[in-house]
Amino acid sequence: MEYKIVVIGLGAGDLDQLTMGIYRKLKQTDHLYLRTSDHPIIQELEQTENLTYTTFDHVYESYGQFEEVYDHIADTLFEQVKLVGELTYAVPGHPMVAERTVQLLLERSQKEKVNVEILGGQSFLDPLFSALKIDPIEGLTFINAMDFNAEDLPFNHHLVICQVYDQFIASEVKLALLDHLPHDYEVMVITSAGNKDEKIVSVPLHELDHDRDINNLTSVYVPPFKEKLGLYHTFATLRRIIRQLRGPGGCPWDKAQTHESLRPYLVEETYEVLEAIDEEDDHHLVEELGDVLLQVMLHSQIGEDDGYFSIDDVIRTLSEKLVRRHPHVFGEKEVQTLEDVGEIWKQVKEKEPGRQSGESILQNINAALPPMLKAVDYQKQIEKQGIKLIDGDPWKKLSDLLDDYAASKDEKRLGDILFTLIYIARTYKHHPYLSLEKTNREFASRVRRVEKELGQHQFHDLSKEQIQTLWENNQTK
Repeated sequence: MEYKIVVIGLGAGDLDQLTMGIYRKLKQTDHLYLRTSDHPIIQELEQTENLTYTTFDHVYESYGQFEEVYDHIADTLFEQVKLVGELTYAVPGHPMVAERTVQLLLERSQKEKVNVEILGGQSFLDPLFSALKIDPIEGLTFINAMDFNAEDLPFNHHLVICQVYDQFIASEVKLALLDHLPHDYEVMVITSAGNKDEKIVSVPLHELDHDRDINNLTSVYVPPFKEKLGLYHTFATLRRIIRQLRGPGGCPWDKAQTHESLRPYLVEETYEVLEAIDEEDDHHLVEELGDVLLQVMLHSQIGEDDGYFSIDDVIRTLSEKLVRRHPHVFGEKEVQTLEDVGEIWKQVKEKEPGRQSGESILQNINAALPPMLKAVDYQKQIEKQGIKLIDGDPWKKLSDLLDDYAASKDEKRLGDILFTLIYIARTYKHHPYLSLEKTNREFASRVRRVEKELGQHQFHDLSKEQIQTLWENNQTK
């Protein structure tokens, strides 16, 4: 026996807008199911025709999530059609526009061995475009209020957010949009588009959820944001700014930069980020991270201008690497400890392109690192191979090196001392760079305390003995 579910769309308006074919189907079907009876056409037919149907309105109150409601509706329809052979399922608007239950029927039809036939019905989009007087060819984003991420929205397009069922959902939409648009940005609340009860209200974004007449026929329209440089928090705006700085009519300094000329700035900005972290100053950190991002954007724009690569290539390469190196997050690998993560990281890196047999184990350590940081990475890499850098007491090793240096004043011995100190710091779980930086900050603080006591005087205004006394009195406690 062939089982068949005929899905029809009730359109967005009243009975006058219903096609004759759909009207006949509603009257002639023996088994009519409605997702909801809260529709102008159903209300009119109840008054003029002897329309019998089963509605799923009551199901909405039985579940906490809409997806559970939609699953229940699909399950029920598949069960009932196998009892009666054919049934008709009517939904608001067009069956293929913003109708999750229809998608579930189509997804499961083959498995359930049920033929699902779709008959038209005007969606609410056509009357919506007419009511708003907009042309979707200019760019349209149409999205479900209960399942959207404002970060992914192109705010330079017409934006229609449908299924804004109530004030709670309207509030969620408002809060998401306020992260990106001005609080007084004008949006439109449209209810019953194309119906005789059509209502369009223009409100500032922060008042979006104040309308008490919001219902299941409500959508929100966000007009395109026309100011090219207005959305300063978006990546698209930043990219546009960088292109303009290096483009025709841009800044002579930015246009003159090369990868080589920008090298010192990247190093400088990186250290300023570290300074902001040490200061525990979030506002300063935001600013300095922006300066590092500026360097990334400038290098990427130079690559694009030269025709070699763009920021898209940078982001793509990074995204691919992150996914590849985290199979325990994006794949099926499982980890229990940080050591497991380290082992996975090592295995993945060994298989990565560009890694050739016979390469030095130090091949991937950045040769441009400052000597102290490079020494830390060298030591870590050697220890991964099971090699013990100092066989015996490291303090004894340090003492011997100090004696040798005192006797010889050999610069190599000084380097050996520093290398050994780095090893000792690491054995005590201290990072030598951070330890030295802490001492630098304490030293600078001591100098400032001395300068404060000097007042209007300069160092050269005091005798060496007076300066030394000030210095000793301001030593770090």
